[in-house]
Amino acid sequence: MSGAPRKRQSGGAPPPPSLPRAAFAGESRASEEWGVSGSASNAGAGAIGAAAAPPGECRTLTVPDGIHRARADKVLAAAFPEHSRVAWQRALSAGLVQADGAVISQAAAVSAGQVLRFRLPETQPLELRPVSIPLNVLFEDEHLLAVNKASGMVVHPGAATGEDTLVHALLAHCAGSLSGIGGVERPGIVHRLDRETSGVILVAKTDAAHRGLSGQFAERRISKHYLALVSGRPQLLSGTLKNTIGRNPNHRHKMALVPPEKGGKPAHTDWEVAESFGERATLMRCQIHTGRTHQIRVHMQSLGHVILGDVVYGWKPDPRLPVNPERVMLHAGQLTLTHPITQQPLDLHAPVPADMERLIKALR
Repeated sequence: MSGAPRKRQSGGAPPPPSLPRAAFAGESRASEEWGVSGSASNAGAGAIGAAAAPPGECRTLTVPDGIHRARADKVLAAAFPEHSRVAWQRALSAGLVQADGAVISQAAAVSAGQVLRFRLPETQPLELRPVSIPLNVLFEDEHLLAVNKASGMVVHPGAATGEDTLVHALLAHCAGSLSGIGGVERPGIVHRLDRETSGVILVAKTDAAHRGLSGQFAERRISKHYLALVSGRPQLLSGTLKNTIGRNPNHRHKMALVPPEKGGKPAHTDWEVAESFGERATLMRCQIHTGRTHQIRVHMQSLGHVILGDVVYGWKPDPRLPVNPERVMLHAGQLTLTHPITQQPLDLHAPVPADMERLIKALR
């Protein structure tokens, strides 16, 4: 499962500059509930290395020198690196962070000398029930595991889902040893695949592994390769798509090509023809350098070659095909990354699923 990781493609966004580790002063009344006008009683304590901020405990932090209009979540994450930036965003969204006595929003900026008073939300008890569902495990150690997700399996619980999600299976498989950063409904989940997409998905068992994997995804240091069976035959053998993607303004369950000024976010897909089946279909290899929702599906639609079975993005049954697929023919075949704890390279492969393999053989 291991091998030399692929080199990072040029053009990826560099990681943001690090913020200085800030100092904090402990709140003397740790269990106190505060109002909007509450104040930090011990903000003037000396500059010392920031220690852990236990959930539910009130703390104060004086923003250190050299910081001007930086996002509060970044400042707090730099001061308390044992907690993820997502955890601080949740605290801000819940109204649990004040600046100079006033509750601030998730997007608020702070500067040197301001006093932040905060607490992290109490950890909620996990209410999901472990369910014994067989998993195809590609790699596992005490820090993380990689699963070959079957098509049709939802990653995490949500509206209208049952007790057959990947999270339910993971709770049984890992016996409770999963990172809690993803929240009560998404323990261990670092990224996701659509319900109908099969292939490699990573799961963090510890918070340290979760932060390490999330950082690699954010910095685009994980190489993600997919196989897609698309309709028709492209005129070129390979290409690059960088159209920005956003929520479809008319159909909120879909994504679309949306210009940046209307909320579209950068999306980068490299594709190449792996095998052509005349004018009926083409097997494509796709490497994505960003992780937008439905990215490959939207980019293939924009190319004029919608993925077979993808009725959401315009595919229709084709009488020229030996069989019309019952799901989106998209497979996450390979992830290449650095182990977040051991720093060893991991090259994870998921074999082509049986239904996709049968269709490919029939097309030949």
